[in-house]
Amino acid sequence: MMNTKPLALVALLLPALMLLSPPITWADSQPAATLSQDTSFAEVSSLAQQGNAEAQDRLGAMYYLGQGVAKDYKQATYWFQKAAAQGNAKAQSNLGIAYVDGRGVPQDYRQAAYWYQKAAEQGNAIAQTNLGTRYANGQGVAQDYRQAMYWYQKAAAQGNADAQFNIGTMYQHAQGVALDYKQAFYWFQKSAAQGNAVGEAAMGWMYDNGYGVAQDKTQAAYWYSKAAAQGNAIAQGNLEVLYGTPDSGGGSTYVRPVHNHRR
Repeated sequence: MMNTKPLALVALLLPALMLLSPPITWADSQPAATLSQDTSFAEVSSLAQQGNAEAQDRLGAMYYLGQGVAKDYKQATYWFQKAAAQGNAKAQSNLGIAYVDGRGVPQDYRQAAYWYQKAAEQGNAIAQTNLGTRYANGQGVAQDYRQAMYWYQKAAAQGNADAQFNIGTMYQHAQGVALDYKQAFYWFQKSAAQGNAVGEAAMGWMYDNGYGVAQDKTQAAYWYSKAAAQGNAIAQGNLEVLYGTPDSGGGSTYVRPVHNHRR
């Protein structure tokens, strides 16, 4: 993720197309039923070799993240592919992430979109969010804001905080929808309420500049502080601007982070 930048850089605005893609999270990849959080690597491996799709996905995640075993992206994608071929939505989503990362497989946005689509159609919220971002950024698919919004809304309805943030961003920049700061504020607020740092930073910016809500520097500082405490560099810089340095010029600009997967 980004490091804190000098104040002069805080005011730079990235192009509107650089939408957030949700952070790599395996919380939605944890197999249910036969596997618990405490299931050992040896047990997961044994079940995976017996053809258990949930275990295959979990084993892939363990190799991908280095949990209980050394990181091995080729092994990770091998097991994701095994589980994905059985229709496991979590593995399909994780395989999409691997293709975006270019880890264990060559980077390939078309393949990423393909696997996200399969998982998204099964209701996987992370895949729905990531597929929305592919459409928003035109990566592996033709750019289509309406499709992006469609998939973000699907994920947001399941409570996905990153999708909620992205919907807010689209209203903020009139991407596929009419410009509407009140709607942007609404969705940023939903994202921030779940502790999403970029949602919190966006709330700070909305209050700081009076977009979609009455200007309130106290609330701006509150939300910037929450995001800054999570290491959000934009919020940290905007806090400095808000509290005023002699050459800050006043005001602040919320700079959206570039696409999450740290790729």
